Amino acid sequence: MKKTIISLLSFGLIVTLLGSCSEKKIANNELSDQEKEKGWTLLFDGKTTNGWHLYNQGKAPSTWMVKNEELLCNPDSANLLHGDLVSDKVYKNFDLKFEWKISKAGNSGVFINVIEQDTIPTAWASGPEYQLLEHENIGADYLKDSTKWSACLYSFAPQKNIAKLKPFGEWNESNIKQNNGKIEFYLNGILTAEQDLTAETWKKMVSNSYFKNFPIFGKNTAGRIALQEWSKGVAFRNIKVKEL
Repeated sequence: MKKTIISLLSFGLIVTLLGSCSEKKIANNELSDQEKEKGWTLLFDGKTTNGWHLYNQGKAPSTWMVKNEELLCNPDSANLLHGDLVSDKVYKNFDLKFEWKISKAGNSGVFINVIEQDTIPTAWASGPEYQLLEHENIGADYLKDSTKWSACLYSFAPQKNIAKLKPFGEWNESNIKQNNGKIEFYLNGILTAEQDLTAETWKKMVSNSYFKNFPIFGKNTAGRIALQEWSKGVAFRNIKVKEL
């Protein structure tokens, strides 16, 4: 009886190991078959900047480049154009996932509902921001304002739930969802922000903020996705989106 139990346990262990070995490991910047079936598409192929361009400057060469399968803002590209990188496509209802890492004392962001017009100087002048920040070295003065911490709806609300941030140089996982103007932000699996961009409360929040100086800010529930330039280095990978 004892030998039978041991044999069964051994058999189960072998089956488990064989199953694990047979599972296909998905490389960075690729989609699994299940993701493809569910409608996910890549916004970064790991090799080129296809699908993106510089805000208000088109496909011009810029500080944005691809290296080691990462989409990054190169801090050493002093002679190239600077600016935020925006998606070629406009998105309305979507689920966006991405991984990011930032340099020491880094400060960047991801914008949604960005409107690209010559009369609008920068991406942040139209689209709300998912803040990307390196906390340990950014400085106490900056961290005094908890509405500017990573994964916040920048400048409007502190994290809804406190999410643990990885140290600089390590990858974080983020998620932005928008459906009919209702947005949710996540950092490493934790819900950090919720807001209805069609609600009167949002309009009042904007009117009482610095962003009231930008007439179009926060008024759209569709637009481009933008990655904010950070001259000291920020990198992205596994950027994928599913339209809802």
